[in-house]
Amino acid sequence: MKINTKDLLKAGVHFGHIACKWNPNMRPFIFMKKRGFHIIDLSKTIEKLDQACNSLKKIVSMGKKILLVGTKAQAQEKVAFYAKNVNMPFVTERWLGGFLTNFMTIRRSVKKMNNIDKLKKNGTFSSFSKKERLLIDRLHEKLYKNLGSISSMTHLPGGIFLIDPFKEKIALSESIKLKIPVYAMVDTNTNPNGIKYPIPSNDDSSKSIDIILKVITSSIQEGINIFNSRKKKEVKLITNVKP
Repeated sequence: MKINTKDLLKAGVHFGHIACKWNPNMRPFIFMKKRGFHIIDLSKTIEKLDQACNSLKKIVSMGKKILLVGTKAQAQEKVAFYAKNVNMPFVTERWLGGFLTNFMTIRRSVKKMNNIDKLKKNGTFSSFSKKERLLIDRLHEKLYKNLGSISSMTHLPGGIFLIDPFKEKIALSESIKLKIPVYAMVDTNTNPNGIKYPIPSNDDSSKSIDIILKVITSSIQEGINIFNSRKKKEVKLITNVKP
C-alpha cells in the first residue's frame, strides 16, 4: 500500500509535541517549529515507513510473527483491530515485565489459560463445585485479559511494532536485549536511538495511529501472502513426486 504526503497531512501525522519537550535526537526528522510546536518532516516519515514495510514483509514472508504493542488509550482499539485483521499477536493491556525476556514463563501461563478452555469444552468444568468454578473463572478472566491476544504466539516474534516507545520503555528494552528488530512510531519527544526502524509520526492522534497501522499491516499481509504461496508450491511439488 502506497501512501503520500497529502494522506499523512489529513491524518495529522505531522503534528509533533510542544517544542520544549522535544528529544534532540529527533532533530533529523523535524521540519520546523510553528507556534511553539514541532512539525515532523513527512518526507522522512514516508522514507522510514517504506523501509519498515519492506523489512516487515520480508520477515513475515519467512513465516515469523510480528508483535504489535499499543497500551495507550488512543492506540488500544486500533492495534487490536489491525492485528486481528492479519492474525498477528498484540498487546493492548499493560506490558507484563519479562514478557519477552522470560517468555517461557509467559507461555506456561498461556497453556494454563488454554487448559481452562479445554475443561469448559469437554464438560469437565461443570463437575467442579460452584466455588471452584468461580475461582477458575476469575483466573481465566485475568489470564485472558493479559494473554488472550498472544495465545497463538508459540515463539518469540520476528519483530515488534511499538506505538509510542516512550511509553513502552520496558517492551523496547526487552526487545533490544534479545536483538528483536524494533519498528516504532516515534514522536518528537522520543529518543529514536536503539530503534531499528523509527517512523517519525504523531503517536497521540488516533487518526495518525490508524493510517500508520493500516500501511504497516498491509505490508504484513503481503508477507503472509508470499509465505502462503510458497507453502502451496512446496505442497504441490511434494504431492507431484511419484513414489
